This record gives sequence, C-alpha cells and structure tokens, in this order.
Amino acid sequence: MTPVEPETKKRSYATVITLAGLLLVVLLTCVPYLVSIAAAEQPAQDNTADASPIFGVTIPQGYKQWELIAPAEEAAPLDELRAVLGNQTAVEAYQAGKLPFPDGTILVKRAWKRKQSPEFASATIPGAATTVQVMVKDSKKYGSTGGWGFGRFINGKPVDEAQHRTCFACHEARAKSRDYVFTQLAP
Repeated sequence: MTPVEPETKKRSYATVITLAGLLLVVLLTCVPYLVSIAAAEQPAQDNTADASPIFGVTIPQGYKQWELIAPAEEAAPLDELRAVLGNQTAVEAYQAGKLPFPDGTILVKRAWKRKQSPEFASATIPGAATTVQVMVKDSKKYGSTGGWGFGRFINGKPVDEAQHRTCFACHEARAKSRDYVFTQLAP
C-alpha cells in the first residue's frame, strides 16, 4: 500500500460521512414538512365521532389557510360576522363562474359574534366564535340534497341531527339557482 492510498481512503470516509450527515439533515427537515402537507390535503373524514349526522361531513384540516370567498354580516338576532373560505376547487370554480360547482368543492363558513372595537367606536370586530359550517360537493354521495353534504359545528363538535335536517331545505328554498350556495364571490 502506498502512502497516498491511506490518505485517499481517509478522504473517501470523510466524504461519505459528510454526505450521510447532509442526507440526514435533509430528511429530518423535509419529512415532517411533507407529512404535514399530505395530512392537510386529505379530507378529515376519518373521525366519525366529529362527523355531522346524516351527511358525515367533518371540519377540513387546514381550512383556516384557505382563500376568502366573501365576508358577510348577519343582523339581529344572530349579530354575527362571517367569512366564507373555499378550497382550491371552490376558488377556481368561483373565478371561472362555473355552476354547478364541481365535485370536490368545499366551502367553510366561520362565524363570530359582532363586537364593538375598543379602539375605534364605529368599527365592528369578531368576538367569540359561534359556528363553523361546512358544505362538501359530492354529487353521487349527496345526490338527494343537490350534491351537497352539510356540517354545522360548535366548538369543533357537530350539532344535532334535527339542526342538520334543516340545511338543505333552507339552501333549496333560497339558493337553488346558484347550485344551492348563498355566497357569491366578493369583488
């Protein structure tokens, strides 16, 4: 063995160790990120205890990061501020003016009690959260309700079956011509 060979082997080992360390850092950094993305993309339909009666709809993971479709204000007796958010399928359908909405569309309405701003007397700000309401478009699964499944949740838990029985009737009576959706895209 020549004196150059041990030096070459030392460099090779150092290179392998450095690359292995770098690979480990990349894996430890990227894997949790990729897992969180995959979890956010999956519908949160796994926990049936948190699913709405009748429809089996759950609150979608990551919905708070979805795009705003439109805000709304509900007068007395509810006195609520509301924001309707949509997944990417919903956003694309709204932007294209596409009706009926395609399967996979999910709309989430967040609602809060209206509260006067302590800093600005004429401003209203969100107070206590009241409900999260979800509409999921699946024309096969929800064929008898215009293709929509409904969920209404208080503190993350679905309300009772009686309240869910009123969802479609209300949407059918007031928004049938817009594929049973009240909310229109804010300009």
